[in-house]
Amino acid sequence: MDFRFTEEQLMIQDVARRIAQEKIAPSAEHHDQTGEFPLENIRTLGENGLMGIEVPAEYGGAGMDPISYVLAMVEIAHADAAHSTIVSVNNSLFCNGILKFGTEEQKQTYVRAIAEGKEIGAFALTEPQSGSDATAMRCRAVKQADGSFKINGKKSWITSGPVAKYFVLFAMTDPDKGARGITAFLVDGDRDGFHRGKTEPKLGIRASATCEIEFEDYIARPEDVLGEEGHGFKIAMGVLDAGRIGIASQAIGIARAAYEATLEYVKERKAFGQPIGAFQMTQAKIADMKCKLEASLLLTLRAAWQKGEAEKSGGRFSNEAAIAKLTASEAAMWITHQAVQIHGGMGYSKEMPLERYFRDAKITEIYEGTSEIQRLVIARNETGLR
Repeated sequence: MDFRFTEEQLMIQDVARRIAQEKIAPSAEHHDQTGEFPLENIRTLGENGLMGIEVPAEYGGAGMDPISYVLAMVEIAHADAAHSTIVSVNNSLFCNGILKFGTEEQKQTYVRAIAEGKEIGAFALTEPQSGSDATAMRCRAVKQADGSFKINGKKSWITSGPVAKYFVLFAMTDPDKGARGITAFLVDGDRDGFHRGKTEPKLGIRASATCEIEFEDYIARPEDVLGEEGHGFKIAMGVLDAGRIGIASQAIGIARAAYEATLEYVKERKAFGQPIGAFQMTQAKIADMKCKLEASLLLTLRAAWQKGEAEKSGGRFSNEAAIAKLTASEAAMWITHQAVQIHGGMGYSKEMPLERYFRDAKITEIYEGTSEIQRLVIARNETGLR
């Protein structure tokens, strides 16, 4: 087994690290406090190929592989989780599904603009009464005589919703068929019948704008259907597999930032005449933090590698993605918790970024499938029981 990265993978990692350190990290506190969307930084990421890492060059992307995506995401999340959320949605949830299921015209129209950082994309699946149970959605798309669809309904917790130009939307076209009655659509936020709600105040990832969106007699043309009619649930689940690798990478970046800050702190902070890192209880925490961080990274790289293999063979990577996402998100929550504890009162203060890491880590256990859903996916794959 070869753990070495290629020159191309190291190159994209280096580009991401440079932008993260020079542009994102210095502005992270400002964006967290104000909730201001970091449009300038996102444009810079797009200009450097980071908003379409796996998107082929002919559609405006960097044309890299899933491992490159993981390496870049970790660097961005290490500087600020909110920026990495925007990058993840554009790469994993928006571009990924269109590349796999879209027509050539859809790829040129929607993917290129997002991959080049000229526009922002979003993924609209969750509803006020429909979270983990996606098949309970109430958003309806009724087919008209001319082949178009009239869409009505609400979607909630839409990442980048307040600023996105394009959306991948999932709506029920045949309620009697359940999951097989869901269809995916490509939506333009500037067209009639589309409305944005207020930006949600959130615990963490505050610079990643989130809102509810509503459709009132929005007309989707026949050419706006993504994939085939009735295949929306399949598309959503496949896209979420890719998204889970992105969130695992984000969790690793957050956890690494908290770990590195803690490592420095325990060497400098003294109590009872010696650095607190010399105390066995602190050393045990450091060891556990390091183990969880390394395990998460390796599992996420494995999932990314499996995704690349699946794209060649048509196979699946659902289990590997769920394992990586579950392990990394819970590790991030645990590591940031321990980091705050070790820092004591300073960890609780907004004068240091530890409390931001702690707040940001929590969402990784929730979106792209909660930890409970990941356990369900893994157990079903292992047992074969539904």
